[in-house]
Amino acid sequence: MEIKVLAFGIARDIIKASEIKLELSEQSTVDEVKDSLVKLYPDFNSLRNFAIAVNCEYVEDSAPVKQGDEIVIIPPVSGG
Repeated sequence: MEIKVLAFGIARDIIKASEIKLELSEQSTVDEVKDSLVKLYPDFNSLRNFAIAVNCEYVEDSAPVKQGDEIVIIPPVSGG
């Protein structure tokens, strides 16, 4: 199945694009999305933690991902 992945901040810098398409097996989870991103873009290993939103909602790593879902990478944010 194909999903759209949107990237912001450091995630966009790592991917070198604001949007990519990922091919995943049916019945994939957010954790598998993260694993795929790390395999395709090893620099994601340098991020301590990044969150994922599916269709504008924060989800757990065990959440399912379906065909046509929009995935947003939320990189860690620092501030003061």
